[in-house]
Amino acid sequence: MPTKRVLIRCGWLVTLDPDIGDFRSGELLLAGDRIEAAGRNLGATADEIIDASDKIVMPGLVNAHMHTWETALRGIGAEWMTPDYLRTIHLNLATRYKPEDNYLGNLVGALGQIDAGVTTLVDWCHNITSLDMAERAVDGLIDSGIRAVFAHGTAKPPTKEGAVPFTHLPHPRERIEALRKGRLTSDDNLVTLAMAILGPDWGAWEVVEQDIRMAREFGLVSSSHTRRREDCVVPDGYHRMAKAGLLGPDHNLVHGTSYDRHDIQVIVDNGASLTSTVLVELHHHIGDPQVAAFREAGGLPSLGIDVEPFTSGHMFREMQAGLLHTRGREIRNNALRGNSPFKQMPVRSREALEWATIGGAKAFRMDDKIGTLSPGKKADVVMLRANDINMVPIHDPIYSIVEIAGAGNVDTVLIDGIVRKQNGKLAFPADVLARRVDELTESGARIMREGGYQVTGALQ
Repeated sequence: MPTKRVLIRCGWLVTLDPDIGDFRSGELLLAGDRIEAAGRNLGATADEIIDASDKIVMPGLVNAHMHTWETALRGIGAEWMTPDYLRTIHLNLATRYKPEDNYLGNLVGALGQIDAGVTTLVDWCHNITSLDMAERAVDGLIDSGIRAVFAHGTAKPPTKEGAVPFTHLPHPRERIEALRKGRLTSDDNLVTLAMAILGPDWGAWEVVEQDIRMAREFGLVSSSHTRRREDCVVPDGYHRMAKAGLLGPDHNLVHGTSYDRHDIQVIVDNGASLTSTVLVELHHHIGDPQVAAFREAGGLPSLGIDVEPFTSGHMFREMQAGLLHTRGREIRNNALRGNSPFKQMPVRSREALEWATIGGAKAFRMDDKIGTLSPGKKADVVMLRANDINMVPIHDPIYSIVEIAGAGNVDTVLIDGIVRKQNGKLAFPADVLARRVDELTESGARIMREGGYQVTGALQ
C-alpha cells in the first residue's frame, strides 16, 4: 500500500529547526508517519490537503515527567505540603491501587495530555508492585494513541518491622526483562521503555550502582528523583556517580531544587539531563526550580508536569511558568550582583518552547525522532487556532505560543501521522471515553474510601 502524503498549508509554521526556520504561510508535507518537507511553496503533490491557514502549526509538546497513574486524584493535594503527599499518596492511597486503576489513570491522563497539545509523555510510573500493574499501565498508554516513554518505577510502601526498606531494594530485574524482551523490545514503537530508579537521593549506593548498570545492559534511559540534601540517602551521590562513570546522557534527574551550582555543573559536564516541574516545585519545594541554573551551566532544560493532585496537567502553563520564573531570577540576580540593568530580555521566548519540545526529546534520547518539524522526523504536529478570541491578532507566532496560548487553543493533534484530535475534539470513541471517565471517577472514589481519606476543601 503506497504511503499517504498529506500537505498542511499553514497560517504560521514554527519548525524550531534552525536550518529551516519559521514561516508565515508555510507548508508542511507529511509522508505516512514522517515529515517529508517543510518550507514555503513546496510545490508538492499530496493525497490530502489540510487547510490550516488560520492556525499556528508547531511541534508537539513533550511532557518529560508525569505520574500519570495519579489522574484519578486530580486536585486533592492543592494545599498539601511535601509530608502530606508522601504520607497520603505513597504510604496510603498508592497501596490501594490495582492494575485496572493504573490502566484508567494512564488512559484518561494520556488523553488529557493529547487534548492539551502533548504528543510525547514520559510516564514516570512509580506505584508498580507487579508485572500485571506495569502491563495495564502500558495498555492505557497504548490505547490512548500517545507517544510515550513508560518509565517503570517501584512503589515506596511503609516498611514493615524486620523488612528491608525500599531504599535498599534494587530495581526488579524480572519485570524489566519481561517488558524489554516482550512488548517494549523496540525503541521504534510508539510506547518505549525506561527505568524510573531510586537514584542516590532515595536509594543506597549499592542499589544505585546495580540499577544504573542494569539500565545500561538493557539499553534504557534511567531517571531519578532528587530530594532535600539533608534527607538524601547518599548526599554526594551524583558526584560519586560521575567518578564511577555512572552519570551520562542516559541518565535524567528530576527537580534538583536543593542542588547548588557545583552539583548542577557536574550533571551538565557529564551530559546528563535535568527535568524541572516548575509549578509543583514552586508549590512546595524549598529551593528554586533549576531551569535557570541548568541553562546557565550550559545544559538544555526540559519540563514536565509531575503530579496533577497538586497542579494543572497543561504544558502551556508549565512552559509559561518556567519562562517567567527564569526571567525573574536572571533579572533579580543581575541586580543583586550590582550590574547595570539588562538592555534586552535575558531569556527569550523561543528558549521556553525549546525546553518544552527539544529539551524533553533530548533528555530521553529521542531528539533524532521528535522535538522539531524537520524532514525525516516523526509526524508529531500540533495546530493552534490563531483566530480564537484570546489569540488574535498574531504578531509573532513564538510569542503567541509561549506567552498567550493555552490548552483550549489546541485544534488538531497528529501523532505518528495519525489524527488524534481534530476540530477541537479528541478522535477517540466518545462512548468509550465517557465510560472510562465514569470508571476513573469511581476508581478514585474507591481508593480514597479504602484509604480513609476525605478531601478537606472549601466546599463541604
